[in-house]
Amino acid sequence: MRRLAHISDLHFGREDPVLIRELLADLRRLEPTLVAVSGDLTQRARRRQFLAARGFLERIPCPKIVVPGNHDIPLYDPVRRFLLPLHRWRRYIAADMDPLYMDDEMAVLGVNTARSLAFVNGRISDKQIALLRFRLCSIPDHVFKIVVTHHPFIPPPIPPYSIVGRAARALAVLEECGVDVLLAGHYHVGYSDDVRSHHEAIRSHILVSQASTLSTRVRREPAAYNVYTIDPPDLTLTVRAWNGKRFVTARKTHYKEIKKTWSEVDS
Repeated sequence: MRRLAHISDLHFGREDPVLIRELLADLRRLEPTLVAVSGDLTQRARRRQFLAARGFLERIPCPKIVVPGNHDIPLYDPVRRFLLPLHRWRRYIAADMDPLYMDDEMAVLGVNTARSLAFVNGRISDKQIALLRFRLCSIPDHVFKIVVTHHPFIPPPIPPYSIVGRAARALAVLEECGVDVLLAGHYHVGYSDDVRSHHEAIRSHILVSQASTLSTRVRREPAAYNVYTIDPPDLTLTVRAWNGKRFVTARKTHYKEIKKTWSEVDS
């Protein structure tokens, strides 16, 4: 069994210090196998914001993988945006923007979808799609496979929306390699669904799960993060929501893989 915490859209520069303190305390109590951070660590990619984000990451007491979001590329500095878009990310957060975590039960691959020219939206390159095939298809089928991006593969329930560019091409490879779950953020709204709800060409089960924000930039719901308890064929998604003083369990959803499909089941 593995436990994965998925946090997203921290937006340092628009953070709540009390929430951040209690988030770290909640993660210490939880003791996850891994923390996946799906982008937008900063509000405007400024040095002090990256320093604050790095300080936060250093206090997480377990392994983690981190990918950038569109807010981690400078917006108002055109020289940095187009010539050195993720220079500060590499300096303060991580040199590898397509990181891989793997043990004998779980493999989690991060993919950088942030692009200078895309501004709000994101994209996966052909080179990254080839990397997905190279890394994921070589992993044995019994290992639970997860891919983490900032930009999502399916839209939120309420438009307007945009999914990650080249999604269909990437999903064909993810299906080929037997990926089980896709994690992302970006819209500051938590939601989950089968990838086939938006991509009819995909035949395999892939559960898509989105995390909300952990900043003050909330939209229609409180700040929250997701916890996944992975015990194939069972998967439990727990949403830990901020109530202004602490994180509490807002909802818990149990899934079971039945005939290559994720089905919600009673607890």
